[in-house]
Amino acid sequence: MTQITIKIDGMMCGMCESHVNDAVRRAFPVKKVTSSHAKGQTVILTEQPIDADALRSVIDGTGYTVLSVEQAPYEKKGMFSFLHR
Repeated sequence: MTQITIKIDGMMCGMCESHVNDAVRRAFPVKKVTSSHAKGQTVILTEQPIDADALRSVIDGTGYTVLSVEQAPYEKKGMFSFLHR
C-alpha cells in the first residue's frame, strides 16, 4: 500500500476538498482520498504508486495548484499494529 501526500494551494473550503477528492477518484483506482483545506493537503491511499505528473495534471485541471507530491509506503497504524512486527 502506498500513501501519497500532496500539498495543494487554493483550497478554501469543504467544497474545494470535495472537488479535489472527486477528481482523484475519477482518474485513479484509490482506496481512500481525503483533503484538508486547513492543512492545504490531500492524502491518498492506493495499492499501486501513481505517477506524480498524472496527479498534478488531474488536480491542476480542477483549478488548484499542486505544490509537492510525496509517496511513501503505508503501514496501517492501529491498536494491534504491534502484533505485526
